[in-house]
Amino acid sequence: MIPRPGHLERIRAALSRSPVAILVGPRQCGKTTLARELVPEDSARYFDLENPVDLTRLDQPMTALEPLRGLVVIDEVQRRPDLFPVLRVLADRRGAPARFLILGSASGDLLRQSSESLAGRIERLTLGGFHLCELGADAAPALWLRGGLPRSYLAANDADSGLWRAGFIQTLLERDLPQWGVRAPAVALHRFWTMLAHFHGQTWNATQPARALDVSPSTARRYLDLLTDAFMVRQLSPYHANLRKRQVKAPKTYIRDSGLLHRLLGIQSEKELLGHPKVGASWEGFAIEQLITLLEPEETCFWATHQGAEIDLVLRKEARWIGIECKRTDAPRMTRSIRVALNELGLERIAVIYPGRKRYSLGARVDVVPLHALYSAESAAELLA
Repeated sequence: MIPRPGHLERIRAALSRSPVAILVGPRQCGKTTLARELVPEDSARYFDLENPVDLTRLDQPMTALEPLRGLVVIDEVQRRPDLFPVLRVLADRRGAPARFLILGSASGDLLRQSSESLAGRIERLTLGGFHLCELGADAAPALWLRGGLPRSYLAANDADSGLWRAGFIQTLLERDLPQWGVRAPAVALHRFWTMLAHFHGQTWNATQPARALDVSPSTARRYLDLLTDAFMVRQLSPYHANLRKRQVKAPKTYIRDSGLLHRLLGIQSEKELLGHPKVGASWEGFAIEQLITLLEPEETCFWATHQGAEIDLVLRKEARWIGIECKRTDAPRMTRSIRVALNELGLERIAVIYPGRKRYSLGARVDVVPLHALYSAESAAELLA
């Protein structure tokens, strides 16, 4: 078991400020494991809504929840959205005799329901898979190949890890999404997800996948949003600046977990990964996920023009705009895109992230930074300094 004390501290801090905290993230990312460190699963204050017994206990939710004191955990809450109005009533009780930690594996409708029912009473936290800051810099190769989902990363070997990821994909599409109310064929979603893996790191265009699946562009867009809500896909919105150049206005799409990306691409080993045409795009997406998790920016996007200038990641952190370029090369150099971005976007600085070992400067406000160095809050502060 990999300890995750930072996330436990975030949960405790959120519950000290708000009567309800919601911890969201992909299936099998470790939400339940963290919650069980706070409330044992055999406690009367723990409800797993995938357990028929706990579902029965909540047939009369007010009767079941009102007498409880201390921290109450409700796992897989997206299966019972009718609980949110009940939680609002309980959260408003004088003296706050109980606080509630609710766990969810889907973001879209779930978060809309919680924000509407529990406005002003709830704090949202997001949990992903393992991160370099939890595993250490030496874990980067295995983390990139297998992804951060705990059972995939901790598998005995690469073959077992790949089999687990295949089962994860099948279970999500055939069981979880239908349980969450998704009305889309699992086979079509699997084909769409596989196609999306081949477009990993590219600007979204619904026409080609829609034509290949024989569906409308709006249906293809709905499939994309479904996988985004399930934390399987990240859509990076374009950054718009008031420039004379024509800027790209469509989002870029990434498969968030590199291990799932590699499974969808048929990559089973490090040797196959390093020889695959998508190796550069895969490493770019891996680096972007690591950076977003570590830095926790207020806003994330990318910037590109139709003339070819591009910055992989533009983020806002504490009112500062920083550019990030991800380059899987031995020695990154200054590029035209970096010069254009510095001159025209007003970025405070640009960091070029690469898999090497040394940090060096490319010029004023441009530094090359090894990815392995970004595994702590201190290194994040140094990146933004």
